Amino acid sequence: MRILVVGGGAREDALSWRLAASASCEALFHAPGNAGTAARGTNWPDVSATDVRTIVRRAKEEKIDLVVLGPETAIAAGAGDKCRDAGIAVFGPNRSGGRLETSKVFAKRFMERHGIPTARFRVVHNIDQAKRVLDDWRGGAVVKADGLAAGKGVVVCDDAASALALLTDWYARNAIPGGGHDVVIEERLSGREVSVFAIADGRAMVPVAAACDYKRAGDDDKGPNTGGMGAYSPPAGFPDDLFDVVRERVVAPALRGLLAEGEEYRGVLYCGLMQTARGPYVIEFNARFGDPETQVLMPRVNGDFARYLKSAADGALQIDAATWSEDACAGVVLATSRYPYENTKVTGLPADLGLPEDVVAFWGTSTRENGTVSSPGGRVLTVAARGTDVAAARARAYDAIGELKKRFPPGTPLAYRGDIARL
Repeated sequence: MRILVVGGGAREDALSWRLAASASCEALFHAPGNAGTAARGTNWPDVSATDVRTIVRRAKEEKIDLVVLGPETAIAAGAGDKCRDAGIAVFGPNRSGGRLETSKVFAKRFMERHGIPTARFRVVHNIDQAKRVLDDWRGGAVVKADGLAAGKGVVVCDDAASALALLTDWYARNAIPGGGHDVVIEERLSGREVSVFAIADGRAMVPVAAACDYKRAGDDDKGPNTGGMGAYSPPAGFPDDLFDVVRERVVAPALRGLLAEGEEYRGVLYCGLMQTARGPYVIEFNARFGDPETQVLMPRVNGDFARYLKSAADGALQIDAATWSEDACAGVVLATSRYPYENTKVTGLPADLGLPEDVVAFWGTSTRENGTVSSPGGRVLTVAARGTDVAAARARAYDAIGELKKRFPPGTPLAYRGDIARL
């Protein structure tokens, strides 16, 4: 089949890499793609992930059989809706289903309506409401801007005073991340975070894989929140019945709720969970594969991943089309040294990274020219390695990074955490 992957980050590079290994994949296209996807298919560098009209037109011209939506921005722009209207199969939800990610207010109220365990919360629309809510608040608080905010819309506060100071600043400057006025204030949960991914075909939803990621910029979870500095899969140290519990308490009621509200959800539901003493609670839903989690999930996939996603897009998931290896995978993100405060352009990186077996690297936003790669900065590269267990995978990933650094131009401003997957 002819497949279009929408997006241009490391997540989309990883999806493209795994799809290219599928027996049923005939040709790959990417909108806009990056330096990694260019090596295995056709990039449309002039087509952004939100340019829905052009995506549909080009997909029809190229006789695309399956569109795979990578970033949340494409879902929010209605790429799924318009491609389906044009008769093209899509792995990814419509804009309405995507509200589970694109609106924190919608997601929290959806969970409340359908009995899905989540932190207690209040919704505020202005600073006066925020003051009233926080006046008798006890314990820590998590402040979440309602809309998409590129990873900058969630702030964890130690107490009500810190939350109020933050919201006072946001409202005074009319600077709520992602725009708008709506904010969720929720209790700060204690426990360990884990992400569980469920595949949906509109009628069924099946948990298939899990990963742990690292959001803070620095070792030991210090520094600012980022889009993610690394991940590993499968998770370690969680109850053996994690999937069973998540299926019963989260996935099943989510599916029932979507169907009850008239939503035929096809794609992946990312369940961001906090494993508490009372069991898993949903911190957030995402309507797509995560980044950097995808980079450690794809090396664990066996079978025909293209057929797997197409079957979900067609409404009849073939669960046995792809399986998940017992091996572990650890991924470490190399980002420019001032990220997330600012991005620094990087040039002259080798396109051929010469990585050993069981190690693969996925490019973030980047372009390839004359055997070298340029990046505008941010999260430039994710190095992912497989191993028989997490410790072996972690060691291989860091060994590979050590060799890669020798091949980078002197002074290349790339930094990474040293404690990813250190259990």
